[in-house]
Amino acid sequence: MWLIIILLFIMLFLNFPIMIVLLVPALLLMLFFTPNIDMAMFGQVMTSSIESYVLLAIPMFIFAADILVEGKTANRLLDFVKDMFGHIRGGTGIVAAATSTMFGSVSGSSQATIAAIGKPMRRRALEYGYKDSHITGLIINSAGIAILIPPSIVMIYYGMLTGTSVGDLFIAGIIPGLIIFLSFSLWEFFIAIKKDIPVEPKASWRQRWSSFKSAILTFGFPILILGGIYTGMFSPTEAAAFSVLYAALLELVIYRSIQLKDIYRIAISTGIVTSIVFILLAVGGVFSWIISYLRVPQSLTETVLSSNPSQLEILLIMSLFFLVSCMFVDSLVAIAILTPIFFPIAVTAGIPPVAIGILITMQATLGTVTPPFGVNIFTACAIFKKPYLEVVKGVIPYIIIFMVINILLICFPEIIMIYQNILGLSEGGS
Repeated sequence: MWLIIILLFIMLFLNFPIMIVLLVPALLLMLFFTPNIDMAMFGQVMTSSIESYVLLAIPMFIFAADILVEGKTANRLLDFVKDMFGHIRGGTGIVAAATSTMFGSVSGSSQATIAAIGKPMRRRALEYGYKDSHITGLIINSAGIAILIPPSIVMIYYGMLTGTSVGDLFIAGIIPGLIIFLSFSLWEFFIAIKKDIPVEPKASWRQRWSSFKSAILTFGFPILILGGIYTGMFSPTEAAAFSVLYAALLELVIYRSIQLKDIYRIAISTGIVTSIVFILLAVGGVFSWIISYLRVPQSLTETVLSSNPSQLEILLIMSLFFLVSCMFVDSLVAIAILTPIFFPIAVTAGIPPVAIGILITMQATLGTVTPPFGVNIFTACAIFKKPYLEVVKGVIPYIIIFMVINILLICFPEIIMIYQNILGLSEGGS
């Protein structure tokens, strides 16, 4: 198994396509260690890995995000948050963090958040004396919160793999996401005092009311998704379908920021991204199946963990594996490979599946913003047309904040489960 893992990483560094990186080790494992299994099973497992009804939510959330990025939703959110908080010390940075968090609750995509919020926010921050590396680092890391704040494709896939309630995962992700946002805001407040960064002019209450009315319909997305799921009106997949309809009505009919002919072009783009995602899910599914069949989790327990590991040991080792993997490969691929290994171990130790899912999502979030291969960094390089090393300079303080919160949640997973007390839910959720 260790030879297979070494082969996997060698292929990654040699820049093989991710699909090949997963397929070859899975085929080798099946050929050498399961000779009695019909090879037709390989294709059957790949197909069954993407048959789940809940996975239909993924292309629909991507489609909704693409429509919103094409339209004016991000600008309306940005103007509203600026008018509310731009005048306080560090307000421009807080606005960037808040708008990214709010747009994440609408789009569910960190890359879409950078694309939609990045340019106007960066331009505004530079006008008020922010260093380019500072505001770029903040945007990159704040956009990562979109993975934790529902809707989250990572949570949908984890829920499908493990049978965990996607609705519970969505609700549980809000608290860690808000903790990160508040921590970023505090950092912006103190750094603005230290560097004496100017504040933006204070908006009048008339202006605030006007920007609130302009953005109010955008707030329908989290209400639609979370409220609809938890009131039993529809499933997460149906919520995704409603989000597409809502986004289309918002941008086509109400804001009129796009035209009907644009929908076809947006749909083509969504289809391309979706095809890539589902190919990865299929090959990741067959890799997960073969390592589960070969009882790799049990072997890992014996070699990496002690014979009777504590919950903290399990969470630390699990988080480290996921973090390192998400730094090099797509988070969905890392989840497909590692979840079947660690999930049974963690559940057996008494760790709630929802807490496991949120911690895995946290590592996926960190993986998108951490050098050398954080996808948010490369997205920012492309959008801002800045060299890699210049962009990376600004991410370090925020990664440290991320890491501190990550360690806090690993040591005290009870924080994640606070949502049960707030909503009066029993373990296992709705």
